[in-house]
Amino acid sequence: MKKLVLFTLLVMQVVFAWAQQTPAVKGKVIDSKTQKAQQNVLATIQSTNQSTVTNAQGEFIFPIAAEGNQILLIRSTGYLPQSFPIEIKKGQSLDLGVIVLEEDVTTEQRLALVVITDNDLGDDNSGSESTSGLLQASRDAYQQAAAFNWGQARFQIRGLDNQYGNTMINGVVMNKLYDGRPQWSNWGGLNDAMRNQEFTMGSAPSDYTFGGILGSQQISTRASYYRPGARVSFSSTNTNYSWRSMGTYASGMNSKGWAFVVSGSRRWAEEGFFEGSDYGAVSLFASVEKRFNDSHSLNFTSIYAQNSRGKNSPNTDEVTDMAGIKYNSYWGWQDGKKRNSRDKDVQEPIMMLSHYWRMNEKTSLNTNVAYQTGTVGNSRIDFQGVNNPDPTYYRNLPSYYLSLYNNDPAYVLANDPSAYAPGGLGGIHTPDLVSASDPNVATFLDPNKRQVNWDGMYNANSKTDAGNSVYVLYEDRTDDTQWTANTILNSQIADNITLNAGGTFRHLKSHNHKYLLDLLGGQYYNDINTFGNNENQIESDLNNPGRTVGEGDSYGYNYNMYATAIDAFTQFKFTYRKFDFYLSQSYARNEYQREGLYRNGYYPMNSFGDSKKIAFDNFGFKGGLTYKLSGNHLFTFNGVRMTKAPTLRNTFPNARVNNNIVPGLRNETVSSADASYILRTPKVKARITAFYSKIENATETSFFFADGVSIEDGNPDTADESSNFVAETVTGIDKKNIGAEFGIEYQVTSTIKATATASYGEYTYDNNPNVALSVDALASNSNLAPVTNYGEAKLKDYYQAGMPQKAASFGLEYRDPHFWWIGANVNYLADRYLDIAPILRTDNFFKNPESISGNSFPEATEERARQLLKQEKFDDLTLVNLSGGKSWKIGKQMIGFFASLNNVFDIKYKTGGYEQARNASYRELNQDVSSGTPAFAPKYFYGYARTYFVNLYINF
Repeated sequence: MKKLVLFTLLVMQVVFAWAQQTPAVKGKVIDSKTQKAQQNVLATIQSTNQSTVTNAQGEFIFPIAAEGNQILLIRSTGYLPQSFPIEIKKGQSLDLGVIVLEEDVTTEQRLALVVITDNDLGDDNSGSESTSGLLQASRDAYQQAAAFNWGQARFQIRGLDNQYGNTMINGVVMNKLYDGRPQWSNWGGLNDAMRNQEFTMGSAPSDYTFGGILGSQQISTRASYYRPGARVSFSSTNTNYSWRSMGTYASGMNSKGWAFVVSGSRRWAEEGFFEGSDYGAVSLFASVEKRFNDSHSLNFTSIYAQNSRGKNSPNTDEVTDMAGIKYNSYWGWQDGKKRNSRDKDVQEPIMMLSHYWRMNEKTSLNTNVAYQTGTVGNSRIDFQGVNNPDPTYYRNLPSYYLSLYNNDPAYVLANDPSAYAPGGLGGIHTPDLVSASDPNVATFLDPNKRQVNWDGMYNANSKTDAGNSVYVLYEDRTDDTQWTANTILNSQIADNITLNAGGTFRHLKSHNHKYLLDLLGGQYYNDINTFGNNENQIESDLNNPGRTVGEGDSYGYNYNMYATAIDAFTQFKFTYRKFDFYLSQSYARNEYQREGLYRNGYYPMNSFGDSKKIAFDNFGFKGGLTYKLSGNHLFTFNGVRMTKAPTLRNTFPNARVNNNIVPGLRNETVSSADASYILRTPKVKARITAFYSKIENATETSFFFADGVSIEDGNPDTADESSNFVAETVTGIDKKNIGAEFGIEYQVTSTIKATATASYGEYTYDNNPNVALSVDALASNSNLAPVTNYGEAKLKDYYQAGMPQKAASFGLEYRDPHFWWIGANVNYLADRYLDIAPILRTDNFFKNPESISGNSFPEATEERARQLLKQEKFDDLTLVNLSGGKSWKIGKQMIGFFASLNNVFDIKYKTGGYEQARNASYRELNQDVSSGTPAFAPKYFYGYARTYFVNLYINF
């Protein structure tokens, strides 16, 4: 009996040893330059939940793996990822031998990429940024071009805003509940710490989320996944900052089960590319992991990124022609220094506790709790009863005086009977009445009067009889506190079936208020609003009438927004020898409420206290198929149909002053499909994709001054037409995006690589949505929030603005065996359009307020209207970029140098812009445009001209 037991134990030991020696897949990873084994390199079998990291000897092992044709991905921060088509056969071990990783030179290129989109420069208090997936660059040639080359012109992948993609840290969604976009500044400057990333394109499956139609980006900060070592770098550039220093250290997992990572950086500039655009940022990161055993690990991550940036102004062609593309109207001299009146300040630290539970070899559970709090502020000048301090205010520009008209019908008809003829101006142009010697005319002509006059504002405040300030500096401030909890399950429930499932809970309290920063020499500021009603001063808070405020006080508006969001998803992935497919479904519920802290004088009955709660329930379904013709040739298809809740921003259209909710607000409906052919060979990697997406029932809000807008004042027989500050809500918007993507990478020789990429898109509005306006100045007449419905805005077939719809790139790269490299690419960007004003496309545009029956202007013609409302198309452009680098191994240290030169030929170009909606009627717009010097011409943003980036780094 004893012999039998010993024999059985011996057999079991042999079997166990054989099993340990014959895993399904194994390999060893080394550095190409040092030939050293690489620890903590991540190995993943794609389309499954199987992943592992290399040990201290650089070895990775998959004890079991799904059979059939698979793709093995090997990646580590700072190295080029390697992918291998493999075939796993039952009962056979696959030894890949030694895998060599080469340094990823685009790591430094990614640090060089600094782009701010038009939305970043806006004055709302969201703080969110819509940078078009720039951190999403993977090794796909197309995505590389979209981020590094086309990003200069605000290219957006598939024409989609970032709110249609998910950005996550450790599976926790970072998209803001306010506007659906991620706030990149929350981790800006921490490039080294945020390099562990996984991406999906479009609606392809993710292990962490149901996702959106733009794709998903998962950033892992698990300390044990960082490659051990230290890195310091110092950079110089001439974009929105001038200098950057950064340092990072990762310990790796020690014998006691501890691992930690620390990183920090500072970026600063006295002045960025645009005049007066100062910049200062400090970022800190720490991650600590404790591994209790093979099953349980706990990781704590903390991120602090403080950023202060002076904005630059959008300008009309008139201003740019006189002052240049670098001109910025937001700054002025004070005590010998440039002071910007419009700073954006972001400070929202993140703390996250993550638990990793490996239940068994096939199942894992990741649970996270995250807490984020902090502030976002956008500063500007406020004033009462005095002149507008903006140097580009329309009355300061020559165009205003050169476009004056006398609109008295008696005068017009008596002096010019043809004025109301079809195509006529409808008024008498009187530039001859303007005297250039008049000191009150066109102050912008004087180069000494083109900036904010800080001394003048201090002087004005010192001369008031009561000692009050008439000019102050304030910020639109948001103080957010958000809790998030989520859990993500990954399980190999059968040899060929993987389950991904997850649930997330988020709760947000957002305090929004006007925060007084600087009295500019005065003693106090009156908490009133005189705009639109100069005879009657409107109290900001009727509960505290006659209130005065000082520095550090809230005033003007003050309210809380509450949001609770829950979502859950399941996803099943099926893997077979020739086919892979997946099915996924999701459910989400969003609840919103506003709490007014002031009883606003414009809306005394509809501003203080709680609004009604509003809730949105949403569902999503998606699926996809991959056909593996061979390990080198793949065909994929993805499709999704889902609904999406409106954001907080678009639910309360005028949240600063009332509790109104957009009438009839509905969920968006989002549909998307794409099909791809993928080629992977040792020399050629290519992808071609056709895509289609449709967004229905979207809502957008905006704020602007408008002339010529007829607003109902409560009396159906009368209307008021004047200059008003209005909140515009456009509902029922449909957008259609259709196009194709192509990218190919060809290894010409062992040292020369060529890439070619192209994007073709048609991104248009697909219907005529509804437009409604509300005007604060009229609200006090009715004690309600007056909303005027303007009906349809004829937007169908207009182009979506803000990005090139067509792009192409060709690049060459030479990589020398002695570890230096140089690359160049040429990029063509086309079909870029101005953002249009919906109110100009409604019937109100033609409505003559002097007509009792509401007839159109007598001089209006269809042909002239088409000319006035034609969407502006920007010039196509070609940009050439150069980059290169060199690295040296000195002892145990690696020293590297990287440099890039973008827009080599110093091309000046517009990146975007918008129509001013102030002239909201045919007559006013026609007069303004016909003058040849329109006072309310479109405003434009400009791209950087020739810029450089230089980086020196040392790896220990």
